[in-house]
Amino acid sequence: MPIRIPGQLPAKQTLENEYIFVMDEERATTQDIRPLRIAILNLMPTKVTTETQLIRLLSNTPLQIDLTLLKTASYKSTNTSATHMDTFYKDFGDVKDQRFDGLIITGAPVEGMEYEEVDYWRELCEIMEWSKSNVYSVFHICWAAQAGLYYHYGIPKYPTGHKVFGIFRHRACDLRHPLLRGFDEEFLAPHSRHSEVRLQDVAACPDLDVLAVSEDAGLYIAATRDLRRIFVTGHAEYDSDTLAKEYFRDVARGLPIDVPVNYFPYDNPRHAPKNLWRGHANLLFSNWLNYAVYQRTPYDLSKL
Repeated sequence: MPIRIPGQLPAKQTLENEYIFVMDEERATTQDIRPLRIAILNLMPTKVTTETQLIRLLSNTPLQIDLTLLKTASYKSTNTSATHMDTFYKDFGDVKDQRFDGLIITGAPVEGMEYEEVDYWRELCEIMEWSKSNVYSVFHICWAAQAGLYYHYGIPKYPTGHKVFGIFRHRACDLRHPLLRGFDEEFLAPHSRHSEVRLQDVAACPDLDVLAVSEDAGLYIAATRDLRRIFVTGHAEYDSDTLAKEYFRDVARGLPIDVPVNYFPYDNPRHAPKNLWRGHANLLFSNWLNYAVYQRTPYDLSKL
């Protein structure tokens, strides 16, 4: 996909080295086409890594995308340079009068807190409310999926008692569903979280369809029937080594952490992990862009 990003964004060089087609703003202006306007509200501490992971997955269809990176004004990142944030990110206040075809809200390492205790909870609620009239389809990831289900439907989250951590096998519930087109009946996806929303709570909500589940990790994908809101409780966007970095980080800090499930060959952290979920990840994001966004969003966003 010719995805339009700032020419100096670190992801550009990384993805070009992987032979992924990205387009700088100068070249994009020569194409007579309306690109999809996609925003990413990046709540992860590793901003550059997360934006690169998501841009990689958004770059896998023929559609042109005009990308906007968003941050919260109510919380300042301590893990990413202020220069990077000031150069490439906008506050919600900068875009609240604009409309977007799609919005991705990432996960965040705040699962141990009640929603109302999170520094940017009020701002996130404002963004989720704004998205009802200013965004066609919203893709919520991990903690954001839990937060979105709580905000929109009052569905609570629960502590799991142990970290759901590793690569888990999932079952597609309806292979005819647009988001699951091309999926295998069973597929793998990463999870890394300390809390969950319970399958029975989501299944009992008349506005939601349960699309994929795991016997060991629980609910994975749910969506509204009009595809305006997508909830994914795992991290399909993760790189091959993301769980390894989390594991070795916690080991180095002396924190209690189990070896990620089904991740290291022979469950031995000395062996490099293999990426067994990349195909599913690309299909999930391209299906979202095609069937939930491109095929449904109005050409004139003022009519959203």
